Amino acid sequence: MTHDGHIPYQMDHLDGEEVLQRAQSIFEHWSKRRSVRFFSDKEVSQEVIDHLIATAGTAPSGANKQPWTFCAVSDPHLKKQIRQAAEEEEKAFYSGRAPDTWLEDLATIGTDWEKPFLETAPWLIIVFKQVQDVQADGTVRKNYYVSESVGIACGLLIAAIHEAGLATLTHTPSPMNFLGEILGRPAHEKPFLLLPVGYVAEDATVPDIQRKDLDSIRSLYSPSKRH
Repeated sequence: MTHDGHIPYQMDHLDGEEVLQRAQSIFEHWSKRRSVRFFSDKEVSQEVIDHLIATAGTAPSGANKQPWTFCAVSDPHLKKQIRQAAEEEEKAFYSGRAPDTWLEDLATIGTDWEKPFLETAPWLIIVFKQVQDVQADGTVRKNYYVSESVGIACGLLIAAIHEAGLATLTHTPSPMNFLGEILGRPAHEKPFLLLPVGYVAEDATVPDIQRKDLDSIRSLYSPSKRH
C-alpha cells in the first residue's frame, strides 16, 4: 500500500533470536550508564557534537514539527557565565527554596549548589523547546506535544552520548530563564535541559545507588496473565 507523499521504509529484518540477543546486549550496555558530575577537560571535537545533536534530531515529534533547538557551547566565557548563573539559582534552592523532603531525597546522591562541571566539561548542550513555530517570515503556527517531543529528543541525545563513549548529566537549575538570556535565544524558545558533555575524569565517582528491578517497573498484560 502506498500513500501520496510517502516513501518505502527500509529496515533490517531479523529473526526472533537475533532480536533477543540485541535486546539483551542493549540492556547489558545501558545498565552501565550513569549520570556523571566529574568530567575531564579533554577536548571533544565539534564534529562529534554535531553528530550527537543530529541523532537527537531524528526523534519523533507531534505533527513532525520538531520543536527543539540544541545550543552547543564550548566558549569558556559563556560556560563561566552559565555556571555563575546556575549556581546562584542552586544556592537559593539548597538554602531555602527546596522543601526538606526534597533535600532528604538528594542527600543520598550527595549533590550541592556548586556545579564546577559546567566549566570543566568541554561542551554544554542546552536544549530549548519551541513553544510556537515561528517561521522566517514571522508567521506563527502551533506546535503540538512540545514537552513530550523534546523529552524524547533529549532521551535520544543521552543515548547517543553514551553510545559514543562520552558522559553526561541531566542538569535542570530552576528557574532556567537565564540560559535564554545568556545565549540570546528568541522569546518563543524556553530552556528545557542542560547537558554537560565530555569524557569522564579518571578519578570520577558516582553514588552507590540501585535501580528498580524489572518486576518493579513492568506490569505485564499477556494471555497467560489474564484472570
